[in-house]
Amino acid sequence: MARLRRSTSVNKVPESSEIERKTRYTRLENPIHQNADSLFSTSSGFTNYRGLLNLCLILLVLSNARLFLENIMKYGILIDPISWLHLFIKDPYNWPNIIVLLSTNVFILFAFAIEKLHARDILSERVGTVFKSLNIILLLVYPATVVYILHTSPVFSVNTLGCVTITFLKLISYHCVNRWCRESLKAQPRKTARSKTLTSEEEAAKQAKMVAANERLIGKQVSYPDNLNLKDMYYFMLAPTLCYELNFPRSARIRKRFLLKRIIEILFLWQLMLGLIQQWVIPTLNNAMQPLDQMNLFKVLERLLKLAVPNHFIWLIFFYWFFHSFLNALAEILRFGDRVFYHDWWNAETVSDFWKNWNIPVHRWASRHLYKPMLRQGFSKFTSSVVVFFVSAFFHEYLLSIPLRMFKVWAFTAMLGQIPLALMTGKYMDGKTGNIIVWLSLILGQPVAILAYVHDYYIINFGTLTNQTITIG
Repeated sequence: MARLRRSTSVNKVPESSEIERKTRYTRLENPIHQNADSLFSTSSGFTNYRGLLNLCLILLVLSNARLFLENIMKYGILIDPISWLHLFIKDPYNWPNIIVLLSTNVFILFAFAIEKLHARDILSERVGTVFKSLNIILLLVYPATVVYILHTSPVFSVNTLGCVTITFLKLISYHCVNRWCRESLKAQPRKTARSKTLTSEEEAAKQAKMVAANERLIGKQVSYPDNLNLKDMYYFMLAPTLCYELNFPRSARIRKRFLLKRIIEILFLWQLMLGLIQQWVIPTLNNAMQPLDQMNLFKVLERLLKLAVPNHFIWLIFFYWFFHSFLNALAEILRFGDRVFYHDWWNAETVSDFWKNWNIPVHRWASRHLYKPMLRQGFSKFTSSVVVFFVSAFFHEYLLSIPLRMFKVWAFTAMLGQIPLALMTGKYMDGKTGNIIVWLSLILGQPVAILAYVHDYYIINFGTLTNQTITIG
């Protein structure tokens, strides 16, 4: 019987194809050149520089590790976590900061009372506006007066005035939103009794089911004036936002593991920032005293560049600590659903994009209660933007000049200086160059302001920088 051998020829076609492919690949006469740009050229379309980024990170870590070891070898271990607590307890003039913070409840309750009177038609809008304006102005003036007269510690006074500023912005938003609700109610046509009888029982039952379904998904929705209660008021005061709403988005539950991670980050990064200030920033500032006193520009420039690195590290850590760890932990405890506290500001190609993306709560407040209302009043976009920068500059100066008890308007000038820089990066520079300018302004601008304030503080209070040292504890 003849054997069937067809099965042995199955692999001949794939084998021949593989041989032909290898033959074509190894032919020496094949062309090897074609039209193509170098990878570093923008026109090449190549974007994967991950390896070079890793190299930059490695060099950054190694170079700064050397500086950190040099610092320890020169000054020893200066980190003392207890000294900050000792600094607060030993000075009785620090305690007014706590009293000031507690007294802000008076202004909050007064604002709440005004809104209740509005809702009951006891107080007119014009008279209420006068009382509300006086209330929020006193909220800024009273703490500043206490801090300035009692000469409290600048370290803690800055945080106190920061909390006061947050309350100030929240009260403005609270008043504005409730006024919008009243205006909306007045604009709605009143429903007559006849219109209610036109709704059938089936339609009413259907609407009730839809409302119940929505409440199960997003919680019970509140309408004006049912929102005017102390629970709602203090929830907004504690919530990680500056813009008031009657119905905030809420998360379904508190994620305990997520909250624990954020709390660990808060405790660790806080001590890391304090340690870097004690170990790295304070010695650098002390070494800058004599060059600043003698106005030796080259040595001052060297101290400026030496201060820029640890200062920027601390600033980056603070950004993550506050905008990610702290605000997320606070939102998780309150079950606050909106966790967008920042966008990708590190990719900002203009100064304007940076200020829009790095602090979303402030940007939303400025856009909602300042920028857009001015546009509706007929002001140009440029004028509205200048006013936003002007208000931001005022609060930067408010947070620094009053605790330091000196008015040199360095912070104010620096913020207004962002306006021409924003115009320059927006019109005359491309994306990559603009991003570099943004980073340089962040890295070098802050240490310049620090040295300016240190110089003026010691000149005003001691008359000289010679033999002056900055200490903690």
